[in-house]
Amino acid sequence: MADRASRLDRPVGPLRMAAALYGSRIRSQASFRASFAADLAGQALLVIVEFIELWVILSQVGVFGGMTLTQVAVVYGLASLAFGLADLAFGEVEQVSSLVRSGRLETLLIRPVPLLLQLSSLDLSLRRIGRIAVGLAMYVGALLAAGFSPGAADLVLAILAPLAGAAIFSALFVAAGALQFWLIDGREFANAFTYGGNYVATTPGAVFGAPMRAFFTFVIPATLVAYTPALVLLDLPGPALLPQWTGWLGLPAAILLWTATALLWRAGVRRYTGAGG
Repeated sequence: MADRASRLDRPVGPLRMAAALYGSRIRSQASFRASFAADLAGQALLVIVEFIELWVILSQVGVFGGMTLTQVAVVYGLASLAFGLADLAFGEVEQVSSLVRSGRLETLLIRPVPLLLQLSSLDLSLRRIGRIAVGLAMYVGALLAAGFSPGAADLVLAILAPLAGAAIFSALFVAAGALQFWLIDGREFANAFTYGGNYVATTPGAVFGAPMRAFFTFVIPATLVAYTPALVLLDLPGPALLPQWTGWLGLPAAILLWTATALLWRAGVRRYTGAGG
């Protein structure tokens, strides 16, 4: 009994908090099985329909941005997998503006739980697993269809790239949420960088002009999510500004982006003075 009482008196750590919050959301959504299955199917269908757009283009031109249909599928699958993971973990952070306007943010700030953890688990939508599943299947299937025969380094990159891409998109989601402490009605503006970055990530970077390619590499590192890793995995030459070796820059870019995002988020939370001003 004494040991149990001592365990109950210990402060709850972040991992235990996260497990409790995410676990409650998962159990609540999984209890409605028909709705859950329909949501999964809808998300999976959305990814497939989006890819059909690229398939239609390639059916007319044969090569798109220096890539064949199978090679484009590698880029698209990898980007969809990375975005789906980030959207599942941090997609809800973008609703900061609505919480600020309604005054609900104060109820989160007074709780002894990190604000970002609360926001990320506020309305966890498991339907996003549909995007993750289709992205993973397309990524692996397209790699095999393209004749991928990895060495040790290529195998490490193939596993690391989706995780680094998810970290990049996660940082963009959090940065988009942080901006809304200054731009109360700036959700659509912020979405231009998150969902706009996803559109760029699913498209071969060579199709964009040099200025746009530079912006989505050195400012918003969307091309580093899937396109440049695919260049390495498929042993393809890269265009100007994106040589093949940049395929290894996803993780360093994620670390730098998260460092800047953490500072931005901290500044935004400190700036917030309440819905009443």
